[in-house]
Amino acid sequence: MAYVGRFAPSPTGPLHFGSLITAVASYCDARAHNGKWLVRIEDTDIPRIYPGSEDHILRCIDAFQFEADDAIIFQKDRLDLYDAIINQLHKNHLVYACQCTRKMLGSNHIYAGTCRDLNLPFEQQAIRVRVSDQEICFSDRLQGTHCSNLQQDLGDFVLKRRDGIINYQLAVVVDDYLQGMTHVVRGADLLDNTERQIWLGSILGYPKLKYMHLPLAMNDQGQKLSKQNMAQALDLNRAPELLQQAIRALHQPEVDLDTPAHMLKQAIAQWDIQHIPHTKELEGTYL
Repeated sequence: MAYVGRFAPSPTGPLHFGSLITAVASYCDARAHNGKWLVRIEDTDIPRIYPGSEDHILRCIDAFQFEADDAIIFQKDRLDLYDAIINQLHKNHLVYACQCTRKMLGSNHIYAGTCRDLNLPFEQQAIRVRVSDQEICFSDRLQGTHCSNLQQDLGDFVLKRRDGIINYQLAVVVDDYLQGMTHVVRGADLLDNTERQIWLGSILGYPKLKYMHLPLAMNDQGQKLSKQNMAQALDLNRAPELLQQAIRALHQPEVDLDTPAHMLKQAIAQWDIQHIPHTKELEGTYL
């Protein structure tokens, strides 16, 4: 099977050093396998789009000299497509409308199936997918075997919110399929989403993917680098230096400080995932 991978940031803020680690790892892994590397902007949660962040993502791609193998897609341009998939699931009785609010659900994170058999109309309601009482396992290339029983651990989960926003779980599964993905390289903070996505892909008849969840870069407060934790935006004037630091963070062999394109070429030639820590967090702290 030909390798197709991707970098799929969300524009809820500018890219930071943790994002760069993911971009480097996904790019090098794809190129080391003579595969394709695509870029997707995951912007279905339109109210949370941070002004200017989509432009910053595109400028980062250029500054670090990553070369995508196809046009960049934006999920907010594909909302009708996701609605069509929900309609397909509805016809097969795999989803249902849910009127439960967060207040009604309280602190219980496992959905009890309250609306499962009420046959509520779909208009202005959340849409949930039915899950079954079975264990789902996958073998992560870094993190090892990971398992979850969705019914016991989570319950039926939302594909479309009451306000009409398409959930990340649906959009990522549909687009990974339509773009022909074979491999997913992303941060370990998304590890617990994987069983949900495997379940959704299975009921849609999509082929299985191979996953690699990278250890997360942490700040000096013991928090993962994220937009919510005010991680610094990547300084595009320091692209070679930051790229070298990201390659080091992944414990890859040293590369010469040069143009980003030359550095990436060197990193690809030396790429070995066995050097990446098989943990959920990187040692040390990062800005």
